[in-house]
Parts: sequence; structure tokens; C-alpha cells
Amino acid sequence: MTVLNRTSLTTVDALASSLADRIVDTPTGYGGVEPDQQWAQEIRRLAKARNATILAHNYQVPAIQDIADHVGDSLALARAAAAAPEDTIVFCGVHFMAETAKILSPDKTVLIPDERAGCSLADSITAADLAEWKAEHPGAAVVSYVNTTAAVKALTDYCCTSSNAVEIVESIAPDREVLFCPDQFLGAHVRRITNRTNMHIWAGECHVHAGINGDELTAQTRDNPEAELFVHPECGCATSALYLAGEGTVPEEQVKILSTGGMLAEAKSTGAKKVLVATEVGMLYQLRNAAPDVDFQAVNEKASCKFMKMITPAALLRCLVDGADEVDVDPTTREAALASVQRMIAVGQPGSGE
Repeated sequence: MTVLNRTSLTTVDALASSLADRIVDTPTGYGGVEPDQQWAQEIRRLAKARNATILAHNYQVPAIQDIADHVGDSLALARAAAAAPEDTIVFCGVHFMAETAKILSPDKTVLIPDERAGCSLADSITAADLAEWKAEHPGAAVVSYVNTTAAVKALTDYCCTSSNAVEIVESIAPDREVLFCPDQFLGAHVRRITNRTNMHIWAGECHVHAGINGDELTAQTRDNPEAELFVHPECGCATSALYLAGEGTVPEEQVKILSTGGMLAEAKSTGAKKVLVATEVGMLYQLRNAAPDVDFQAVNEKASCKFMKMITPAALLRCLVDGADEVDVDPTTREAALASVQRMIAVGQPGSGE
């Protein structure tokens, strides 16, 4: 554990507070600060001093969601960053999300509270991997989930979110091969819906979503036969959910395969008294706020992303005090990546979910 030396770092108008002096660096992230009223006041003061807007992904801890100016999925937040009048963006999420914000807002300073907050799904394919795959399938259209690095986006024809992936693939000429990456579960869902036979799927996964398995889902549904199911298409149990509906274990109308934004929209309109949720557990906070009379329960209570949870109250405080960690994308990569993101935005309704 390392106690940070504040005197060696640049501060906003030399306003490093006694709170900042408590920050410690540990192997699992920055700690030493509790998200109390003093912390919240300091975060708001420093954000104003930096002319910064704070964005928080749905999977962040409640304290981070509560202090943020905007809460949502990664693309919606990137678009909020581009529209924000502030010239500094503090992105409380994982690294590829901050990169996407920089792609859409090249003239703004983009900060992530801890640059070590990576993503197992984004890391499952590199630009070199994609270049080699493309060489094996000349002429194929590359569709990449937005959960990818800027370098991968730069080699991509169309980015997509989970809410418009089907529409993106359907917009491509039927006789053209499609390379879909990196999430194998989302890819399988898209291929099942589109019935496309010339679609190749990269064998990547989010370790958290992949860990929510069909056995857990089956057991939970049998214990709660009246509950609706909200299942993110990144989950390893998405196929199991459809199978349970197909065999009649769960009424088909109770099974909803939804993006994070789709879950929020469905939560506000559901008539169910109980909903089983298959996604990262941070999403439960937003769902319970959206529909407090509904009993939302995680299919797997251990489905927590360690990278998302590296954005701690201490990390956010450090970020605003020190202006760290800044995220940049080189101009050539950004220009190529921007084209694939713009094609995504032009098709369907992206930004309402991942």
C-alpha cells in the first residue's frame, strides 16, 4: 500500500484538501476515503474548479452514480460527453469507454479516475488479431461491439451496441460475409435473430457476464416461477433463457433479452412484482430506483466487475485533485475509429443501452 505524496502533484488552485491526503494506492485500487457528505461537497467543488462534468456507467457503485452529472451506458455517456458544455470529462467507467468519449470529443480533456480499470471483453481481441482475421476473410464487413479499444474500432466497418446489433447486421448486404467481434454471446444472439449463415463470430467474452450460467438461471426461475427475466445478451445464460421459454418452463412473455438501457425502460413499465436480473450487479441500483415497488434480484449476486469497482470514491477524488488519469487517442486512430462509430449512430437507436 502506498500513501500518495500530494505535494509532488499538480492541484486545482492548490486546493488539495485533508481528504485528498488520506488517499492510498492499493493493488485493487485507490482507497482511504469514505463517500460521506464532506467527500460529496469536495467532489462538486473540484469539478466546478476544473470545469468538469462527471459521467458514471450503470455498473458503478451507488456513491459514484449518485454524485455523477449523467448515469447511463457507455455510448450514451460518450454522446453526453460530446454535448456537455464543460471542457473536461471525468468518465467513471472502464478504459475503452473513456476512449470512445475522446473519439467523439477530441478537443476535450478526458479523464478516467483509474487508468488500470480495463475490460476483459475489450481485451479479448487486439487490433493485430482483427487484422489477421480480416486477411482470412477479404471483403467481409467487420461489426465490432462498442466494448472494444479505439485501435479495434479503427479497423471496424460498423460499431454496434447490444440494442442495435441486429439492425446493424441486417443493414449489410445479405451476400457479404460478416465478422462479428468480440462477444460470442451477443454474436450468437444476433445470428439467432437474423438467421444469417455467413456470419463469423469471435470467441471473446466478458468474464462477469459469461459467469452467469444457465444452471443458476434455471434454478432461480424454478424457485420464482412468477418472476420476469431481464437478461443481457452478453450473458452466458441468454441461450438458456430462450430455451426455458421454448420448453414452457417460463412463459415466453416473461423472458426479456435486453440492453442495460432496455432494462431501465422495461423496469418502468413492467407489471411484474419480481424480476430476476442477469447482468452485472451494479445495474440493480438503477433498476430499483426506477421501479421501487418491484423486487429486483440478481441471478448471480457475485457478478461484480472488479474493473468497474476500481472507480472508487478515493479514485474520483484523486482524479479531480490531480487531473489524472488522462486518456488520449492518436489522431489517425481516432479518425478511423470515428467513422465506424458514426455508422453505428446512423443505424437504429444506439445509446439507449449496451
